[in-house]
Amino acid sequence: MTAIKHALQRDIFTPNDERLLSIVNVCKAGKKKKNCFLCATVTTERPVQVKVVKVKKSDKGDFYKRQIAWALRDLAVVDAKDAIKENPEFDLHFEKIYKWVASSTAEKNAFISCIWKLNQRYLRKKIDFVNVSSQLLEELPKVTEESVPSGENQSVTGGDEEVVDEYQELNAREEQDIEIMMEGCEYAISNAEAFAEKLSRELQVLDGANIQSIMASEKQVNILMKLLDEALKEVDQIELKLSSYEEMLQSVKEQMDQISESNHLIHLSNTNNVKLLSEIEFLVNHMDLAKGHIKALQEGDLASSRGIEACTNAADALLQCMNVALRPGHDLLLAVKQQQQRFSDLRELFARRLASHLNNVFVQQGHDQSSTLAQHSVELTLPNHHPFHRDLLRYAKLMEWLKSTDYGKYEGLTKNYMDYLSRLYEREIKDFFEVAKIKMTGTTKESKKFGQRRLSLMGLHGSSGKLTGSTSSLNKLSVQSSGNRRSQSSSLLDMGNMSASDLDVADRTKFDKIFEQVLSELEPLCLAEQDFISKFFKLQQHQSMPGTMAEAEDLDGGTLSRQHNCGTPLPVSSEKDMIRQMMIKIFRCIEPELNNLIALGDKIDSFNSLYMLVKMSHHVWTAQNVDPASFLSTTLGNVLVTVKRNFDKCISNQIRQMEEVKISKKSKVGILPFVAEFEEFAGLAESIFKNAERRGDLDKAYTKLIRGVFVNVEKVANESQKTPRDVVMMENFHHIFATLSRLKISCLEAEKKEAKQKYTDHLQSYVIYSLGQPLEKLNHFFEGVEARVAQGIREEEVSYQLAFNKQELRKVIKEYPGKEVKKGLDNLYKKVDKHLCEEENLLQVVWHSMQDEFIRQYKHFEGLIARCYPGSGVTMEFTIQDILDYCSSIAQSH
Repeated sequence: MTAIKHALQRDIFTPNDERLLSIVNVCKAGKKKKNCFLCATVTTERPVQVKVVKVKKSDKGDFYKRQIAWALRDLAVVDAKDAIKENPEFDLHFEKIYKWVASSTAEKNAFISCIWKLNQRYLRKKIDFVNVSSQLLEELPKVTEESVPSGENQSVTGGDEEVVDEYQELNAREEQDIEIMMEGCEYAISNAEAFAEKLSRELQVLDGANIQSIMASEKQVNILMKLLDEALKEVDQIELKLSSYEEMLQSVKEQMDQISESNHLIHLSNTNNVKLLSEIEFLVNHMDLAKGHIKALQEGDLASSRGIEACTNAADALLQCMNVALRPGHDLLLAVKQQQQRFSDLRELFARRLASHLNNVFVQQGHDQSSTLAQHSVELTLPNHHPFHRDLLRYAKLMEWLKSTDYGKYEGLTKNYMDYLSRLYEREIKDFFEVAKIKMTGTTKESKKFGQRRLSLMGLHGSSGKLTGSTSSLNKLSVQSSGNRRSQSSSLLDMGNMSASDLDVADRTKFDKIFEQVLSELEPLCLAEQDFISKFFKLQQHQSMPGTMAEAEDLDGGTLSRQHNCGTPLPVSSEKDMIRQMMIKIFRCIEPELNNLIALGDKIDSFNSLYMLVKMSHHVWTAQNVDPASFLSTTLGNVLVTVKRNFDKCISNQIRQMEEVKISKKSKVGILPFVAEFEEFAGLAESIFKNAERRGDLDKAYTKLIRGVFVNVEKVANESQKTPRDVVMMENFHHIFATLSRLKISCLEAEKKEAKQKYTDHLQSYVIYSLGQPLEKLNHFFEGVEARVAQGIREEEVSYQLAFNKQELRKVIKEYPGKEVKKGLDNLYKKVDKHLCEEENLLQVVWHSMQDEFIRQYKHFEGLIARCYPGSGVTMEFTIQDILDYCSSIAQSH
């Protein structure tokens, strides 16, 4: 091992300015035995760097090569596996764990000892040595510069950590001294005995000189001893003086102790007196209520502003006295107990006075407001409660005091307020809604006569006594000619030259204004009352989750909230619930009255649901922006659900009425009633829902309605006997396309394109079907020609067919001279005129399409003649110009 160490030092570490301190022969645990060496090294230059180097024998030769090096500061743990039994295995924890097996336990222990010493000397970070014998770490050999290690172990010694081998060379100074000595004895090399004898004689001379020097210093030692004896005598004298001084000071010490104890007792007495005075001043300052405050609490005027202010100040002072934080032991004093009882009596007395006065104020408010109901019975306005709120808000601080001191009376006042105000608001709101209903239906005594006349004119009253909307009579209408419908509409015109549609528009506008006014009156009323309740009863109303009417079903017979101890404030969430419950109790009639008003509006005209949906949505949105948890927001949200259901019901009724439409068998169809009704609905809806918040609801309704219109137009067209199917489809889809183009409804763009396509397709179909009749024989002839060509006969050989030769062609052409063609076209024009209705004004469009189609057929016939009968000279007996002249003259004559 020594030879290997020298070789490694010479070949690997000396070129890198490193010194090898320890070496161990190892192999990796659990793998094929491949030996290598772990070396502990330090650098020769400062700062010293300590490393653990893995050296492996090269595969190509007998020399060694450096494989990997780790800085000792990166070593975290040295695990020797077993501190008791001999075990050659050990682990080194660098960035990962390296498991090794040493060739011997002695080598492993020597290497671990070297690592421990390097860690102690150079590293601030202490390496953890696990399963290492403490004896091994404590009893490490101490090596000096002169010691020479033997065997395989080497130690780290001195400041420079010199490595001492078995052989040590002489340094330059030692060599120089030996040379000088040997020069003085030239015979030393030839006669070693004489040289040794000479050295012995010189050593004896030196020893004698040393003994003489010691004997010469004996006189000086005697003098030193005398001086020490004199010093001891002086010390004894000083000790005697110090003992006398100590006896004199002992009596003084006792006197000073007595004085100190007396001063301590005086200081303690003064401290106790100061503390007692402080306690008395604390009780007097914090538990003394002024006589003026006591008088205000007992006899203060709760009706005047000055009296209310005095009572408020007195109540605050009383509350401060009652809530003072007493120090330990104060509650045991009789005076304190008496004062606390006096305060409790004052609190009870004032709380009873305040509750009684406020109850009287609530009752008086009901009487005062009832006297003003008469003046609001004609106008659609609600009485203003602001003066009452303003007067009551003067007591807001007193209510806060009552809430914190006597919650029972506070809760009783709250319940009484709800009882009185709920009855008052119920009378006001019911009268208000009654006026609104009268204005909607016009059923006052002065207007009953006019209303009955209008209802009889509109045909909207009958045995059932129910008013229906403009769409409710669709299922009774039959499809009649446009002239008949105009005559029936004109029979309804009366009442100052006002038409039924004008009456509908006027009534709907009137209803919209009344409904908006109702909501505009209710909204500030509810918000003002909720704000007043929050301020007067000192309840927090913001950031609460919305509630429902079901949360306060038991308010009439129960308490407002869970039981609370006297003076214990409600949690924030409970206060929010309390505001909501109070509002529900006070305004419990609003939601039923609104629902009744909505039902009446829907009964008068189902289209009113459009107005109500827009208005209600806007007010719900406004209320939620102000306070999403308010009673108004919750109530209007519930009512909005009802309005939305009525709106959906209106749409469903229109679709159902489309499906129930019956057409007349004796008159032409024309524009179907539900198509006209859809136009009316869409026009009305677009004007109502302009910039509305719930546009999505209308778009969904449009989709349902237009699908119903499309399906039922086809259904009626299939059932029509008087009017051709193509005409019904063409006219109605043209009307639908025109309506959608005019209104520009974005969600119905696809349906608009579909309507245009259907109109175009059925127009073309009708034109082709109608034109097949004026030149019937000619059409049949050329159809036969095309059939022969389709069978494979060449076009120029068709003329050799017996049934389609030139003579047959001339014969057929002679049957259709210009006069006959004009007559056929004239009959066709009359027939088309009978099929089409006047409202859509499509006659000229259809006639122009027929003219173009007839010219196309003419050109087709001419082309067949030219290809199948070349050189025959056969031509039609009329030209394209003749066709144009015939069509123009026929159109002008009619």
